[in-house]
Amino acid sequence: MVRDALTLALSRARFAAMGAAIGGGLGGLLSRNAASSGAAIGALIGAFVGESRIGTKSRIEEWRERGSERVEAVRSGESE
Repeated sequence: MVRDALTLALSRARFAAMGAAIGGGLGGLLSRNAASSGAAIGALIGAFVGESRIGTKSRIEEWRERGSERVEAVRSGESE
């Protein structure tokens, strides 16, 4: 539980930092105000992507576990 929360927080932070850097760089081509706005928007988008990405991974792992449980249930039913 704690590990999942830390993984989510670190993923969000990493993607937010990358988004801020990209947004700030692109906005900096126009002006200082655009750089700060671009960095803020980039950080928000990056945090959203980071959270979505971890959520997707956990959902896929959950589906795999359910599938393997069903396969085991079928196998145990066949052996009896």
